[in-house]
Amino acid sequence: MSDAPGSSIPTIGSPAPDFSASSTHGPISLSDERFDGKWIVLFSHPYDFTPVCSTEFVGFAERTDRFAEMNTQLIGLSVDSVFSHIQWMRNLERDHGVTVKFPVIADLDQAVASAYGMIHPGASDMAPVRAVFVIDPKRTIRALVYYPMNVGRDLDEVVRLVQGLQYVDANAGTACPAGWQPGDQIILPPPGTKADADARLAENEGNPDAKDWYFVKRDA
Repeated sequence: MSDAPGSSIPTIGSPAPDFSASSTHGPISLSDERFDGKWIVLFSHPYDFTPVCSTEFVGFAERTDRFAEMNTQLIGLSVDSVFSHIQWMRNLERDHGVTVKFPVIADLDQAVASAYGMIHPGASDMAPVRAVFVIDPKRTIRALVYYPMNVGRDLDEVVRLVQGLQYVDANAGTACPAGWQPGDQIILPPPGTKADADARLAENEGNPDAKDWYFVKRDA
């Protein structure tokens, strides 16, 4: 694991870099047994006690039980200390009526942020940008999203992203169209051969949602 700021960003389909770090829940690692079999949403924020980050943490805290129902563990991260995290969590509880139940990593040496490509020197004073990594139970990176310092994340989109990934894993040969929500129609990946394209059209004759050989929707 490289600890040099600006190290390369992990890619979709690559193994998620393991780490060992201090957190508000004590020592934590990606290979921790308490996370076995779970999906993980690892997300970073620039600093504690900042307004945009506070709105995001309130949002994640409000959705923690929803993520838990999806067998998904939230893990936050910034370069602030555990003591800073603790006080900020207490302030959020007092001022916004939420309880932060998930661990928040104190990445003082930027080792985790560097391993995940969260340090973008052109975007900040070496603080992590707003990154989201969705990691599956096999510890493979399935999605990553970056946001600038001054625009907060759409947290319902993070929920939807995990739901979509879990759906396609459970239903091979399907994909989720733009704006998909659980219960919506899914879309079939395009056939790879002329024969398969002909078969796809024949199978979906009369289906108003089969627009062409490469564009077929069906009920989930």
